[in-house]
Amino acid sequence: MSQESFYERAGGERTFNDLVSHFYALVAVNPILRPMYPDNDLHGAGRRLQLFLEQYWGGPSTYSEERGHPRLRMRHAEFHIDSAARDAWLLCMKDAVNGLEIADDLKAELWQYLELAANSMVNQPD
Repeated sequence: MSQESFYERAGGERTFNDLVSHFYALVAVNPILRPMYPDNDLHGAGRRLQLFLEQYWGGPSTYSEERGHPRLRMRHAEFHIDSAARDAWLLCMKDAVNGLEIADDLKAELWQYLELAANSMVNQPD
């Protein structure tokens, strides 16, 4: 008997689409985060984040099939990520996580990972 993945328990693609859509709606108006994205790439960035998160949480492996190994720190190295940028990212993401219609224990598990990931992306001193 196989155990259901987080991806499946959380509602699959629909949940991750909701998360990423909500998050990027906030990024689009955030004065710290918005300048990090080229005008023509918010949608692309959202798709990449969704595919990454789906794969990480046990969903389809589309991210790796299309882009190879995630290498998150390397892929974010060109961006100036200090504690203000991290905090802005976490603020937007927290609102998106809170908006999900999933069980609180799943939200907590997801948030724990996202907080850890955001802290590991910081690449500039304050």
